[in-house]
Order: sequence, then structure tokens, then C-alpha cells
Amino acid sequence: MLSRLDDYPIHQTSHPIAHPASSDRHVYDRYWFNAYADDGEFYIGIGAALYPNLEIMDCGLSIVRDGEQHAFHASRRAPREPSEIEVGPFRIEILEPMKSLRVILDDNETGISGELTWIPRTASIQEGHQDRSTGRVLMRATRFNQFGSWSGEVRYAGQNLVIDPARVRGTKDRSWGIRPVGDPAPPGAPPTQAPQVFFLWAPLHWADRCTHVGLFENEHGEIWHWDGMICPVYATPDDLPGVEDPGVRMLSSVEHRLEFHPGTRRARSAEITLLERDGSRHEISLEPLLCFRMKGIGYGHPEWGHGRWKGELAMGGERWKCADLDEMALENQHIQQVVRARCGDEQGIGVLEQIHLGAHARYGFKEFLDPA
Repeated sequence: MLSRLDDYPIHQTSHPIAHPASSDRHVYDRYWFNAYADDGEFYIGIGAALYPNLEIMDCGLSIVRDGEQHAFHASRRAPREPSEIEVGPFRIEILEPMKSLRVILDDNETGISGELTWIPRTASIQEGHQDRSTGRVLMRATRFNQFGSWSGEVRYAGQNLVIDPARVRGTKDRSWGIRPVGDPAPPGAPPTQAPQVFFLWAPLHWADRCTHVGLFENEHGEIWHWDGMICPVYATPDDLPGVEDPGVRMLSSVEHRLEFHPGTRRARSAEITLLERDGSRHEISLEPLLCFRMKGIGYGHPEWGHGRWKGELAMGGERWKCADLDEMALENQHIQQVVRARCGDEQGIGVLEQIHLGAHARYGFKEFLDPA
């Protein structure tokens, strides 16, 4: 099956671009973005993904503000053209690859709509290849990030929210490979160990740089994958040195310390230390300001989970009061919190993403979902 992309010299196999190299049902290719006010007033999450072996494309856009979270979800049969990133009223337009794009959600029955344009502050930064298996492949993926700002407008619940790039920062995240998605597959042999995930991800904006940390740990608190870097920032997209930036400083290691709200697995404070190759240490404290539930864009959602067949085209909207949520419900464990960051006399803004399922010796978790 040919597509427009086959006219470019980018093939990695003898098949057309639209033909996945793997037959694994969990193959995916995802766009993910966040946008948040520099004072924690609101957070917007956006996601869209193609699952070629499931023949599904889905998306979501969700905003948390004034104690409520509002969410738009949509799903469709995958388009024949893989460069068509469109699900009903939702679409992503690539204006200049690796630099500028636009997210558009036209007026629709959910009452959530808007237009957002991405303005990069940094070049794109590739994270290390993620490879995890326990006899079965659990994850095999590449991800890259970019720091930037947003302009535009989001409309929801009868309100118009103007997105001012002078105060709205964010992260662009692209990933592809294999990750558990879709309806449950036939289980095969039962697992020999309990499920376990410990994930932290902290992209932070500062006046003169951006810093990034992401890591996975096993139940013993041992890191099995991590990324860390300090990234130069640029005044305008035209100043970017290219797709990647030779000025990025890769870290030698990272450290973390979390304090949890009692009765939850959500951090009430955090400290992250960046260790550079020359021995420099940067100790960063994080103060959460606002919590976003990732189920608003499909992560762990019981109905709108990623890669689930909903029909040729399906759309839905929902809202909830944040204070009414069950903190320990499984669907509420994957979160991002807008955080105020401090490093010495400097102040920054960013997010702390968490998903902690199963045991973790350092923080005292023994069961699949026992609280702090």
C-alpha cells in the first residue's frame, strides 16, 4: 500500500512506508504535547497515535483548570495515508518538520475546541532507546522531546482561554515502536511476577536553559533506563542550530527523592539532582501546583484507552471535579503535575510525571497499589 511518504528516500525496509516492520500488534507511533501556564493556572494535554497493526488512530485533548478537568476523546479506523493525522474534528498540521506545527480541534458536540501553534525554544533531543522485556517484549521504543511555548486559544464549557506564548510553556514528545496498547490480547501463559512500573519524567523550563530527566526503576529501586540532559534555549525558532543541538550537555547520572501525600502515590514534593560529567551537581526542588490526570488523553482510561476499537469514527467528552476523584483508583495513577522548580536562586516551571504501580523498595510500596 503506497502513500505520499514513499516519494521520499526514507525507506528502512523493502516494503512501503505504511507497512510496519514488525507484526507485533502493539506497534504504535505517537504525538504527545503539554501546555501549562507559568503560574500553574491551567494544564492542557494533547495526544494522537497511529496503531498500524490494529488499524486504529485515536486522539485526545484535555484541560484542567479551576478544580475541574475537561476531556475530548476520538477514535477512527486508521487512514490509508499515514501522514494524515486527523480524527474527526481533530488534526495535527506539520508546518515545518522538527520545528513548527499546529493542533486544531474544530467545533464539535463535546463543546471543547481550539487552535494551538507550537513555538520551539530548543532543538529536538533524542532520548535513549527503551528496551524492556520479561520473557515477553514489554517496550521497545524511541522517543524525542522538544521544549517550547504555545500560542492560540482553547474553548471549553462556554469559556475562551487565550494561550499567550509569553506565559505558556510546554513539551513536544514523539515516540514510536512497541508499547502495550489496544484491547487485551489472549493472555498465553500466566505471568510469573506481579506487574511493576516506576516512572518519573521531569522536563523543566528555566530562563536560560531547559533541563530534562526521565527514568524507569524496578521493584528494587534499580534504574533500568534513564535520560538526562541540559539544553540550550533560543530566542526564536530561526536561531535553532538544526534538528539536534551539539550544545546539549548529557548528564552522567541523576538522583531523586520524593515525598508522597499520605494515602496516595502522588508526590507532594520532590528533589531531583543532576550530575554533570565534570562533577557539577545541580540540586532542584519541585513544588507541585496543579495535577492533571493522564486518563484525560487516554492513558489508562477504562473506556477511551489507547488503541481500542470504537468503530469507524467515535467521539466523546467528559468532565470531573478533581477533588471528587478516588486517588487510589487504577485509572488515576498516571499523572502529570505542574511544578515550580528552584535551583539555588533560580526559579523555573515544568512538570513532574509519575506512574508507580507495584512494589518499590525505596519508597515502601509492597503491593500492586498500596498507598504511601
